[in-house]
Amino acid sequence: MHGIEIIAFLLLLLALSVPLSISLSIAGLSYIVLAGIPISVVAQRMGNAVNSFPLLAVPIFIFAGCLLNTSGITSRIFDFAKILMGSFRGGLAHVNVIASLIFSGISGAALADIGGLGQIEIKAMEEQGYTTEQAASITAASATIGPIFPPSIPLIIYGSVAEVSGMKLLIAGIIPGLLITVLLMMQIGYFSVKYNFPAESAEAFYLKRLYRAFLRALPALLAPVILVGGMLSGYFSPTEVATVTVFYGLILGKFIYRELTWTQFIKVARESIRQTANVMFIISSASIFAFALTVEQVHVQLATALLQISKNPIILLMVVNVLLLVVGTIMETIAAILVLTPLLVPALTKVGVDPIHLGIVMVLNLMIGLLTPPVGMSLYMISIVSGSPLEKVIKAILPYFLPLFASLLVVTLVPAISTWLPGLFYR
Repeated sequence: MHGIEIIAFLLLLLALSVPLSISLSIAGLSYIVLAGIPISVVAQRMGNAVNSFPLLAVPIFIFAGCLLNTSGITSRIFDFAKILMGSFRGGLAHVNVIASLIFSGISGAALADIGGLGQIEIKAMEEQGYTTEQAASITAASATIGPIFPPSIPLIIYGSVAEVSGMKLLIAGIIPGLLITVLLMMQIGYFSVKYNFPAESAEAFYLKRLYRAFLRALPALLAPVILVGGMLSGYFSPTEVATVTVFYGLILGKFIYRELTWTQFIKVARESIRQTANVMFIISSASIFAFALTVEQVHVQLATALLQISKNPIILLMVVNVLLLVVGTIMETIAAILVLTPLLVPALTKVGVDPIHLGIVMVLNLMIGLLTPPVGMSLYMISIVSGSPLEKVIKAILPYFLPLFASLLVVTLVPAISTWLPGLFYR
């Protein structure tokens, strides 16, 4: 059983609708059995894959995201942004993007953004005159900021697999996250004029109202400031950032906003355990599959194939972009990172691509994949949250691929966007 056969077998299992974690396990296990490798390797590999200190941040961030969704933070962030920007034409659409940026500095996941802010944002936009599809498409597009801007669960997992500093990766996502925010708001500004997006009445903006909303939202707004500031100053590691987020969310929910009950806490804990189990099972299953590919030297073969195309790092990155955009349409984000990182990092570092830069490019590609069928989880999530049929959501979201692809192109062609800030703080 050769490398190409292992990959083909995995694709066949996925085509037969076998769950991803099971498909990875079966493909890797089949190779181990047929190659006569001791079966004890399976337990060893699966155990070692999740026995990682950097990965400890993943379940804690999952818990933090679920906790903050029930602690009153999301509504206060949105109310403040609404008063700040709501009086402009298309103001609520801009608010949607700004709120996603702020919340992404807390949750670190696109689906957490949609789940936490989606219902609030869509309901407010519908009440102001936006169609459900317009509100849903903007919400889903802005949620792509979450896994780019720190903290980011996909970047932490990439760093663990690529053996790259998770802190450098998180810091590297700051400028690309802001770039996506600006380009999305520029697109919304154009659509506000073209489609006559609604605006609140002129008297909606008052300094007194803004001041009150700011005071109510201040503890929530301080969360990303504390977390990002702690990372930039070197006080927190990614795991420590996640832990601080949990404690801060508990303090806000229980003692400041007083919206977190014991029953809600138990519910949040159970949901976090369920999500963590799913993620960790995928990670451990992917380790078996990755082992099979490593034994067959697939990463060496891929590196050779890529170098035959070109030795120019920009050209190879563009080729990888196409590959990742295709993979993102058929494979879940974490699984794609676990499978492709061991293959792509050695090949591209040989031609001088910085693994930090590659990590940002890879995650941004896969975030766009969350908006593309058939495996676009953000599409399914926003369809459920908005109550709009999936086909209508897909049609409405198509124009917002333009700023996302533009962001991807700029980040790919200008490595300094990803590498300058980590280099500044880690000289």
